[in-house]
Amino acid sequence: MKTSFVSKILLVFAMAFSMNGNAQFFKKLAKKAEKAAERTVERRVENETSKKTDQALDSILEPGSGKKQSPNTQGNTGNPPNSGNDSGQSPNTGNPDASGAKTIQVYSKFDYVPGDKLMFYDDFAYDFVGDFPSKWNTNGGGEIVTLGDSPEKWLELISGYRMYYIPDVPQLPEEYTIEFDLMNVGLDNKTSSNAKLRIELSNDDKFKEGSYFVYSSISFCQYSPIGITMESRVDNKRDIYSTVKADLRDEVLNRPHISIAVNKQRFRLWVNEEKHIDIPRIVPTGAALTTLKFHMNGFRDGIERLFIGNLKIAEGGVDLRRKLISEGKVSTNGILFDSGSANIQPQSMGIIRQISQVLMQEASMNLKIVGHTDSDGSNESNLSLSQKRAEAVKSALVSIYGISADRLSSEGKGESEPLGDNSTTDGKAQNRRVEFIKQ
Repeated sequence: MKTSFVSKILLVFAMAFSMNGNAQFFKKLAKKAEKAAERTVERRVENETSKKTDQALDSILEPGSGKKQSPNTQGNTGNPPNSGNDSGQSPNTGNPDASGAKTIQVYSKFDYVPGDKLMFYDDFAYDFVGDFPSKWNTNGGGEIVTLGDSPEKWLELISGYRMYYIPDVPQLPEEYTIEFDLMNVGLDNKTSSNAKLRIELSNDDKFKEGSYFVYSSISFCQYSPIGITMESRVDNKRDIYSTVKADLRDEVLNRPHISIAVNKQRFRLWVNEEKHIDIPRIVPTGAALTTLKFHMNGFRDGIERLFIGNLKIAEGGVDLRRKLISEGKVSTNGILFDSGSANIQPQSMGIIRQISQVLMQEASMNLKIVGHTDSDGSNESNLSLSQKRAEAVKSALVSIYGISADRLSSEGKGESEPLGDNSTTDGKAQNRRVEFIKQ
């Protein structure tokens, strides 16, 4: 209706000038205006339709919520991941009757399984804001910061040519997993296609590429879907170079969780719960790639800022199923919960899925699920929390994967059986775990 009205007005306007030599000009102008009006109406209809669709999806995925999560801003840092036993809230939960259970179901096919032997964990809890973190090295700059009103700490990376950030990780084995969170501020439609974060595994333990390396480069460009670049080098010669298509523009704005699994020559990478990279023979052999490095480049100084946090590296990550069948017991700190709650984080579903596969195959097997916490908080609250977390895992197995509740029992042991030193970040991360024991 709006298009027809605008068209008529402009046509009348053109006819008014038909008595002079500009008649043809104004007819063409009217035609262009008509098309422009049509495009405007189409865009408005499309926007309204998109809003209604988003509202409908929100009502399904996040019951009780009428709006989407807003993109990342400096004042909106989101909820911290599992960083202790203090209180916290999140729409995600392992309880099928609580709000957000369907969010877990969306990710029930997520196949990432973190390593089961913790090598390194750093959430900067023991570092001071303004300092460079004590468990990292660099040839540039950077400092610990907080964002908005959240007490959670982040390492701000600095963009620069061959400027590296190297965590003090023990020598990397053949099979291991890497996880970390990212935050950023200042990204917009001018963010360059060269704005990237490079995650590199190298045989050089200092600030060079090394003669053997493999890296994955994640783009933060907002005006075009750049994808993820992969490269490997063997004895200073390029072996593989490719860019995998991936539109990560929305993901990088909203606190992406990056997961990487290295199994000998195989390299896999997930952004949130979606796997983007799975290359079977890209990690070079012939020299040990013992060092993990981070490098960012292409960000506008003082405008676009990038932060990394909650870095976790663990040996293993191959297959918990065989171990559970052969040994009758597995323990994992890869099932993550929101801080201080029993809300299961979606990236944990790969492990729960593997446990369900064992139970489906071994029809006579029953399991006891045991929750453990670190020592933050009182003994009573930790005992209660560990019990609720064990129950949440049981509920996920029952409600999502259809395992009979009669085959599962749950128990909480709180902080009573620590594996690590509760006075250190690494120790606390080891102590926050879930055990599955054959009955």
